[in-house]
Amino acid sequence: MPDKTSTPHTTPSHTAEGYHRALNKRQIQMISIGGAIGTGLFLGAGGRLQAVGPSLALIYLVCGIFCFLMLRALGELVMYRPTSGSFVSYTLEFLGPKASYIAGAMSFFNWAMTGIVDITAVALYMHFWGTFAHMPQWVFAMLALLLITGMNLIGVKWFGEMEFWFSLIKIVALVLFLIIGSAILGLRVPVDHNTTGFSLITQHGGLFPHGILPALALTQGVIFAYSGIEMIGTAAGECQDVRTVLPTAINNVMWRIAIFYVGTVTLLVLLLPWSAYQAGTSPFVTFFSHLGISGVDSIMNIVVLTAALSSLNSGLYSTGRVLRALALNGSAPRYLTHMSKQSVPSAAILTTVGIYLVGVFLNYLLPSQIFEIVLNLASLGIISTWCFILLSQIKLRQAINAGRIAPTGFAMPGAPFTSWATILFFCSIIVLMAFDYPTGSFSVACIPILAIILFVGWKTFSHKPLHLVPPTQSSITLTDDLLGTENTPNKQD
Repeated sequence: MPDKTSTPHTTPSHTAEGYHRALNKRQIQMISIGGAIGTGLFLGAGGRLQAVGPSLALIYLVCGIFCFLMLRALGELVMYRPTSGSFVSYTLEFLGPKASYIAGAMSFFNWAMTGIVDITAVALYMHFWGTFAHMPQWVFAMLALLLITGMNLIGVKWFGEMEFWFSLIKIVALVLFLIIGSAILGLRVPVDHNTTGFSLITQHGGLFPHGILPALALTQGVIFAYSGIEMIGTAAGECQDVRTVLPTAINNVMWRIAIFYVGTVTLLVLLLPWSAYQAGTSPFVTFFSHLGISGVDSIMNIVVLTAALSSLNSGLYSTGRVLRALALNGSAPRYLTHMSKQSVPSAAILTTVGIYLVGVFLNYLLPSQIFEIVLNLASLGIISTWCFILLSQIKLRQAINAGRIAPTGFAMPGAPFTSWATILFFCSIIVLMAFDYPTGSFSVACIPILAIILFVGWKTFSHKPLHLVPPTQSSITLTDDLLGTENTPNKQD
């Protein structure tokens, strides 16, 4: 009987898709942390607090629970069969080629928009310092893009090392903020002549100062903040010991969400009035600026700058692999399958960079509006990606229950009820986006346009899957390579 837990057509140092297994446990653990902490928190939280006040912490909590459930669904899929194609490969196996194409295309759309958000964030952070205040925003966007492109083209080991240090800086900074903020709150030290504590909430409009509807409509911005946590599924395909590392990495995400998002936002509104925070400025920089300690705000601005670069780094890594998986599936131009000598999908990465260059131009054309517009568009891609992950997990569980696939040992808790409930929650966010005028309603209005683009793309690029030639195989079809003869649900023992 074949071993259903093995990954087909691989060597110890290569994945089935020809990538190097160069990411170690230390890097995977940090990528799992860094993926859950990005621009949405470090920059976007300022505008979110300005819009809905203290209720932002509650929104982070609710969204965080459902995002964790989505991640557990992805974990079950990865433990079934690790692959750098991630959810694109799983969607192909369980939902078919058209669903796989849509999943991959929307993921690419998400990361393309997110990349534009990140290079915009870098430019905004640089304007914090007066020395650079008069330099065009697009210049900093271009410099950030050149740096991250170079690191992704060198090789996955260098990507992993850069992401490790980026993530470490983010974690250390947030921990320091939590320690300093908690000490100030516990000792009741005034901040900018304001008495800290719950009075800052009760005396400034309560939990919902603008009402409940604006808070509900803002969930798409919070969902964007969690974008990237699914990247651990892509990185797992290039991990050296995925079946040992992945369950711990995923389970630890829940407490990170509780501390780094819910705890951080709660602390922010207990230290300063929520109205002190504003869009376009990191709330952490705002807080340290009000402390009046010279230089601390500049240090924090360097940290949030690092966070934006980390998000851009992760996005380019993930999108390159997703695009190549689409091309291998026969759902994207074949040139995207090209691999460099460093086993990096260079054609897919450079194609993504081409989209990011549009973002550089938009930073020149619309420097003040570009961040919120693109953030809302990215949310559409995030939600669709996560829904496809959940649908694939539902199909996987059905195959397990029918006895066609062996249990993975890392089952999603409460499935299929939790799977369907999470899908329903994500879909409800799209409905709520229509009430967020003008950026949210604009994004919803773009859905028919995206549907047309997807249809045209399928008709234009749809072709037969390609044959891969891994290091130990002369010729393997895509179906065998991505799905695995041993792991296919219809395979008879």
